[in-house]
Amino acid sequence: MSEDKKLAIVGANEFQQRLILKAKELGYETHVFAWKDGAVGANDADYFYPVNIREKDIILKICQDRNINGITSIASDLAVITVNYVAGQMGLTGNSMESAKVCTNKYLMRKRLEESGMKVPLYKRVARSDELNINQFHFPIIVKPTDRSGSRSITKLYHRDNLEEAIKRAVDVSFEKKAIVEEYLEGDEYSCECISYHGQHSMLAITKKYTTGSPYYIETGHMEPAELSIEETDIVRSTIFQALDALQIENGASHSEFKLKNNEISIIEVGARMGGDYIGSDLVYLSAGLDFMRMVIDVAVGNMPDFTQYKECEKAFVRFLLSQKDIDEYLEFKEKHLIYRDGSIDYTNLNHVTDSSSRLGYYIYLNSESD
Repeated sequence: MSEDKKLAIVGANEFQQRLILKAKELGYETHVFAWKDGAVGANDADYFYPVNIREKDIILKICQDRNINGITSIASDLAVITVNYVAGQMGLTGNSMESAKVCTNKYLMRKRLEESGMKVPLYKRVARSDELNINQFHFPIIVKPTDRSGSRSITKLYHRDNLEEAIKRAVDVSFEKKAIVEEYLEGDEYSCECISYHGQHSMLAITKKYTTGSPYYIETGHMEPAELSIEETDIVRSTIFQALDALQIENGASHSEFKLKNNEISIIEVGARMGGDYIGSDLVYLSAGLDFMRMVIDVAVGNMPDFTQYKECEKAFVRFLLSQKDIDEYLEFKEKHLIYRDGSIDYTNLNHVTDSSSRLGYYIYLNSESD
């Protein structure tokens, strides 16, 4: 194995498994760190270390001992801090710890965007409902944890009833035990997928998002490319690039969620990592022909990302199963249409889907007349 082909990957869930396999396809020796429970990519790794991914100093020591040449992760906010800490300590390509801290905390992110002159909704960080002067806010409002992802404990409220319950629900799952309360943003919901290298940003795709809507906003599916006009696309590009600069995201993938209404963008949040839900790992490749995972690896080891278009562009979809009705529709769809990829159905949470992590399954497909 070449001395310059050692890649550390933080996380080994299903999303990270795709990255592990891509790295091995490209000839990298893979050193993978994750909790043992749910580490489906462990068997694919050349070396697997059953370490809590928040134990950044333990991971740093192993990476130094193994003389790794890059460290990365996809679709995990929790891994962002560790990835950039190790990269910074070893002089590898990454973002600053200040950027990592801001990009993994919704309150700090709102504050940084506001300080940079970007438009943000009224917001407040609280630990209890009595810390909030609700009369300052216009309903509806959104309550969510400051430092979690995956639609965990998000609640939309149309009046002050249940405010205390919503804040408690968000605080309970927050690592720092804080919630952010903010005025609801109007418009259709999208995300923008980008890769950055030494501060130069490239937009790869815009994704249309579908959710359950109020009150919990669990993602039900995504479509790429989003059907936007040239003018709208240009507005998205300039606004998202401004946000990336404000958040000091200089290297690697980013996933920016936003609302669009009347040619005006309102940013929901920006992740300094690839989008989950198979957006970065699959939809970008299928809809734009670009190998996003390869780009992430390229940047992690200090190389310019490869923008080769590997396939023709197609409209791509991913749908998630949240109910028995969804399962029945999926099985019927599968009999009539070609599925690009799907997963086994997990009935464990049937009738108890509360966030993205508890969904029952998914399927990815291309160009269907049914949509």
